[in-house]
Amino acid sequence: MEQSLQPATDDLAALHEKFREVKHSINNSLAVIMALSELAQRNPQHYEKLTKTILTRCPDIVSQLQDFSRNLSEKIKPKQAA
Repeated sequence: MEQSLQPATDDLAALHEKFREVKHSINNSLAVIMALSELAQRNPQHYEKLTKTILTRCPDIVSQLQDFSRNLSEKIKPKQAA
């Protein structure tokens, strides 16, 4: 029985690591966006850089979340009978 739990444990560990990567990436992107937002409030010349950053980082965040969601769905989907 312990042997049959190993693949599930490995899958959970892999999902957890992927979740940590996605969370870290999102936090980094939001930190940059927040910093540029503060700069843009003080100096309007930073709005262009803020806009470019949002337009490049947000699609990356969405893509990472979609990949994670797909991986999660694959892992929790009931196995089809052969």
